[in-house]
Amino acid sequence: MTTKQKAVLIGMILGDAYLQKTGKQNARLRLEHSIKQREYLEWKVSLLQNYFQAKIQSLERFNTFWKRTYNYVRIQSASSPKFGKLQRIFYKDSKKIIPKNIKTLLKSPLSLAVWFMDDGYYYPRDKMSYFYIPNFDKESIENLLFCFKNNFNLFPILKQKKRGLVLIFNVSETQKLIQIVKEHIIQSMRYKIPLDPVSTEQNSYVEHRKSSETPIKSGSHAVLPS
Repeated sequence: MTTKQKAVLIGMILGDAYLQKTGKQNARLRLEHSIKQREYLEWKVSLLQNYFQAKIQSLERFNTFWKRTYNYVRIQSASSPKFGKLQRIFYKDSKKIIPKNIKTLLKSPLSLAVWFMDDGYYYPRDKMSYFYIPNFDKESIENLLFCFKNNFNLFPILKQKKRGLVLIFNVSETQKLIQIVKEHIIQSMRYKIPLDPVSTEQNSYVEHRKSSETPIKSGSHAVLPS
């Protein structure tokens, strides 16, 4: 597995990807997107094509809650011990978690960009960005917030919304976030970032990385679930 493939995988796992255990050591990767994001799925598959043998399927699913039928595309990888290793890191009792060593895994802007393309949203009216995340436990949230701070100099705020947990990046934090990820956002997903992102913060990430030899202790920049 190449460095780029691993970076993309980390972003996928934090986002919409599902790792299905297929034995004691192996797992397979399942990717699903709406039909409108087929090009995005094809981009993912092209980067990991050595792990896929099947072709992308077009399917539909009836949502009993919203009473609507959704068209989507899906593909599953071959079973692999490399996916099995990641499954053991990111899942506990079949539930996705944020591992303690996330700061050594989520460190590439490419990983963050893939996660943003999966679960991130930019709201033009407020000029703020959100990451919708699963209902992680308190320890997972703490691990994630420390990683954002230590690796990217980002300070999102955690809130509980009707749709679940959300990481909110205020205006200044959104400017920093977009500067980090924008060069990795593919054309079909650029609707998720502002057309003319403010560049006043573009050097903050670089400056932070140069000065981050000393570990930054976790602060109180977010409201954690009780």
